[in-house]
Amino acid sequence: MSSDRLATLLAIAREIAAANPTFQAVLGPGAGDNATNAFMRELQERAMSTFGDDYCERRMCGDTSQAVDFYFPEEGTIVEVALGLPTPASEFEKDILKAIMAQESGHLVHRLFFISRSGAVKTCNQPGRVAVKEWARAKHELVIEVHELGGKPRTRRRSVPPSSEPNP
Repeated sequence: MSSDRLATLLAIAREIAAANPTFQAVLGPGAGDNATNAFMRELQERAMSTFGDDYCERRMCGDTSQAVDFYFPEEGTIVEVALGLPTPASEFEKDILKAIMAQESGHLVHRLFFISRSGAVKTCNQPGRVAVKEWARAKHELVIEVHELGGKPRTRRRSVPPSSEPNP
């Protein structure tokens, strides 16, 4: 299989995200989870319709209940839709571990293809994540790619520490 299905899946994901004016908005717990679930449902339905087969939610990590978002066995590629990759505490390392567990469970996995929000490529090119990607390639022959959906990156809200000056 060529990477046509990967490009098509990424294009579908970008189209869904672009059609939702609140896609980049921080919605918080509950509403944000519901929005992510709706995005994934639409992506899975459109992928099945486009590809004529079900490549979604494959449990391939041994005896665990862990599932990958998409698996294209002909190419040995796992696709993870990891919308939180631009944030410091994301599922990046966990998704890499799932790909390695799938390899060790006998599945052909050569590539992990992330789909994420804007800002993910920059974050995943920071030294710590680069070291993890290089380790996965050297030790497990796993190539990791990060692709963005487009749009403006979210701005992180930082809490302001209380002033160290005493109150008058």
